Amino acid sequence: MLADHLDIPWAVAFLPDGSALVTLRDKAQLLHLRPGTQPVVLRTIPGVDPGGEGGLLGVAVSPDYSTDHEVFIYYTAANDNRVARLTFADGRASRPRPVLTGIHKAGNHNGGRLAFGPDGYLYVTTGDAGNSQDSQRKDSLNGKILRITKGGKPAPGNPFGNAVWSWGHRNVQGMAWAPNGTMYASEFGQDIWDELNLIKPGRNYGWPIVEGRAGRSGFTDPLRQWPTSDASPSGIAWADGSIWMAALRGQSLWRIPVSGNGSGTPLRLLEGSYGRLRDVVLAPDGRLWVLTSNTFRGDPASDDDKVVAIPIDALRSG
Repeated sequence: MLADHLDIPWAVAFLPDGSALVTLRDKAQLLHLRPGTQPVVLRTIPGVDPGGEGGLLGVAVSPDYSTDHEVFIYYTAANDNRVARLTFADGRASRPRPVLTGIHKAGNHNGGRLAFGPDGYLYVTTGDAGNSQDSQRKDSLNGKILRITKGGKPAPGNPFGNAVWSWGHRNVQGMAWAPNGTMYASEFGQDIWDELNLIKPGRNYGWPIVEGRAGRSGFTDPLRQWPTSDASPSGIAWADGSIWMAALRGQSLWRIPVSGNGSGTPLRLLEGSYGRLRDVVLAPDGRLWVLTSNTFRGDPASDDDKVVAIPIDALRSG
């Protein structure tokens, strides 16, 4: 165990030295975590307006961190969800500066995952914020995966000339890339199917017209789907030829072998061992860091919530 007694942790991102940043959703705190030491609060993020599923959510570290020391966060403010950047150097985090605003907020479906892709651009997941029709509007930031520059502008080469990379999403909270550049995303379904999608630019993933596989022209079917009772997927990671998917309601870590445009049979791991899982991240040392989420809609143990590091070899052996 790397850290415990955390209050609604949401995301983990690694710094070049192997330490990590962790967000606490409702406390709006950005933590610095070094293995073997207690987490340090870098700062409470001003302007965060937590409520329902909103608050301080995703965090991503600039691929040029060694020179720019920039960190990006996604949070719910008084009137919207937004992306902001700050600098972290010499043990101090600066006041964040918003770079992308106007993402509709709600009590749920706020999206919130941030990750830099292999192309160096920042990818942002957004939910439909309870207005499912926004997912089918290319001019809306909601129900999308966005691709932007560090300054918050649409990245060059986006399919519609705006910030939208893919659309027709309900509530995406996980993104990962294989070494060959293939992009994957996890998505919460409504009542029937949760999804793992293979993401391609400009594709429409169907919500709210379809949920799960439909084989319908104009929409892209998921790579894999699960009953919502088995998954409710949040963060995902690529490692060891597979996508690893943290499941909240399903209280499991799913391993899905992937290659090319296909996938193998999903394997359910850690079922009930740690309760609800919010995030999974591949650490620089090759272990998977798993973030629990039992202090929100869960049955917390005495040491919840926590960050646990698990060797992949231990998971391979079941």
